[in-house]
Amino acid sequence: MTDARAINDLRTRFQADLAQSSTSRELQTVRDRYLGRKGGVIATLMKEVASAPANERPALGRLANELKRDIDLAIRERRTETGVGGQATSTVDVSLPGRGAVIGSRHPLTALREQIETIFARMGFTALEGPEIEDEYHNFEALNMPRDHPARDMQDTLYLAESLEPSAAPGPHNQPRTLLRTHTSGMQIRYMEEHEPPIRIIAPGPVYRRDNLDVTHTPMFHQIEGLLVGEGVTMADLKGTLEAFLRELFDPDTKVLFRPSFFPYTEPSAEVFIGCLFCDGAGCNVCKKTGWLEILGSGMVHAAVFEAVGYDPERYTGWAFGLGIERVAMLKYRVDDIRLFYENDLRFLEQFPA
Repeated sequence: MTDARAINDLRTRFQADLAQSSTSRELQTVRDRYLGRKGGVIATLMKEVASAPANERPALGRLANELKRDIDLAIRERRTETGVGGQATSTVDVSLPGRGAVIGSRHPLTALREQIETIFARMGFTALEGPEIEDEYHNFEALNMPRDHPARDMQDTLYLAESLEPSAAPGPHNQPRTLLRTHTSGMQIRYMEEHEPPIRIIAPGPVYRRDNLDVTHTPMFHQIEGLLVGEGVTMADLKGTLEAFLRELFDPDTKVLFRPSFFPYTEPSAEVFIGCLFCDGAGCNVCKKTGWLEILGSGMVHAAVFEAVGYDPERYTGWAFGLGIERVAMLKYRVDDIRLFYENDLRFLEQFPA
C-alpha cells in the first residue's frame, strides 16, 4: 500500500544508491532504476497513486511528483561532479586559451577564376556573365556550326524537354530549341550583336555536356571564353596575349607552344600547350612522354561569325580563345581527379590558399 511513509522510504533508498554511484555508468543505472519509463520505481509509484482512494490521491500525487523532480535534479547535479562524495569541481579550465574562430575561404575554382579575371582586367578586358539556358542560334548557328555538326548531337548536348523538336529554320528571330549551354561562346555573339568594335571581353561561367562523371570529366564544369575584335588584329596579337597570360598564371619561365587545329568558329585555329609541369618537359606519363600539356583552344574569328552579327569581315579581324577552369586547376594544383572539386571534402578544400 502506497502512503507518505512509503514515499519517504523510496527517497531514502534513492539517496543511498546515489551515494554509492561514482561513475557515469553507475549513475545511468540508478537513473534507469528510478526514472525508467517501463518498470522504473517512479513509474510504478505513479500507477499505485492512481489506484489510491480518491481522498488520498491529491496528497500522494504531490509527494510522488516532488520525489521524481528531486531524483532527476540530484542525478543531474551528481553528473557535474568529478570527485567521490559530492566534492564538486568546475569542468571548465579557465587557464586554457580560447578556441580560434573558424574562417571560411573561397572554393579553389572560384579563387582561380578570380585570378584569371584579374589578369585579363589588367589587359583591358571586361568580364561578362550570360544565360545558362541558351538557344541553338547563339550556341551553335551564329558560331558557324551547322545542323549536322557533331557537337549538336543529342549525345553531347543537353536539350530542354519542351523544345526537343527542331525549329523550321535557323536565325536570330525564329524560335530555335533551347538547351543548357555547351560553352560560354554564346556571350560573344550576344555582345557583338549589341556593340560595335573595338571589343575586349571574357565570358566566364558554368557549361554543360553529356559527359559521364569520371576522373577527368563531369557533366557540369566551368569555362572562360575570350574575344578581341578590332581593325588590324593579327595572330601575333593572340599569341602575345596568351603567352603573357599563361606565364603570369603559372610561372614566368613557362614554355608555350601553338599547334594548328580546327574549330568551326575560328580560322586559322590553334591548340595551346604549356611545358609539362610535372616533368619540366622531360617526358612523363602525365604528358604522355611529349613534354607538353594541352591548356586551351584559340584562333582568329571566322568570317562567318562576323557576318552573323553584322560586322564587315573585310574591315574587322579578331581572335578568340576558350579554356576550362577545372583543367587549369588540375594542372596548377597537381590534382589528378576532377571529382574532388565537387565532393565538398574540407580535408581537400582546406589545402588551397584563401
